[in-house]
Amino acid sequence: MAPPSKRRPGHSRRAQYGIFTGYVVAGIGALLGAVLLGLSLWRPASFNGPRTVAIDAVAPAGQVSATVRTSGQGLIDSVRGFYRAGSQNAQLKREMELARIRLAEAEAVAQENKRLKALFGLRDTNVEPVVVSRIVGSSASSTRRFAYLGAGSSRGVIAGMPVRGPRGVVGRVLEVGRNSSRLLLLTDSQSVLPVRRAQDDVVALAEGRGDGLLRIRLINLGINPLKVGDVFVTSGAGGYYRPGVAVAVVSELTNDGALARIISDPAATDFVSVDPIWQPDAITGAATPIAEQLSE
Repeated sequence: MAPPSKRRPGHSRRAQYGIFTGYVVAGIGALLGAVLLGLSLWRPASFNGPRTVAIDAVAPAGQVSATVRTSGQGLIDSVRGFYRAGSQNAQLKREMELARIRLAEAEAVAQENKRLKALFGLRDTNVEPVVVSRIVGSSASSTRRFAYLGAGSSRGVIAGMPVRGPRGVVGRVLEVGRNSSRLLLLTDSQSVLPVRRAQDDVVALAEGRGDGLLRIRLINLGINPLKVGDVFVTSGAGGYYRPGVAVAVVSELTNDGALARIISDPAATDFVSVDPIWQPDAITGAATPIAEQLSE
């Protein structure tokens, strides 16, 4: 059994004085605390000065802590923004490209409307698509460039109708079945489309090369006025495509024109709209299947 602790200090006066002093200090502290408590309840404003002094004393430390916390949050935001910069830049580039295409189309339409109104006094008309359908397949492994549409003659599609994606021209209908159609894409080697530069009247022919690019061949040869980045739109010549629809962007200059990248890439296009032929009366050649279907 452990021996009981000693409760008395024994005969040591130093220990006795120490215990007595401790009791006296504790009593004074309790009395002082009671006085301060009563004073704070009776006159709370009496402690405004000491409280203000205490606040002023700890204010620099609080400011340092707040500065460190704000700097830490700013550093975290900077790191987060750095990691997000790549995806944000890619998204902004896509938005800028689309906005540029829309602006070029708007300029082309405005110029075309101004010219037609001045010559013929034509009024604005809205072109309603014949049908909106999905591209169900393409000839990716072939030297020819075709695509297949999930809509045919049962929905009003006929050969020769232009096909347009969200960004611009995709091609035109080549053959029509009852529930499907075959499209001749702009990049096919047999595709030829009259175009003009969006900002002026520089006319050309956009010829498919079969490799995903278009050859822009100028009608009027001479000094090549084209520049990389020029946007070409449909001119309306030939009667199939209405004017002012985006076609391609110049990527490389040649002696007689340029090479251009198609704007509405069929590989990245899901749904397309089949538009009516712009000027059926202007299409000639009764022996062609297109003319035969138009005459029916």
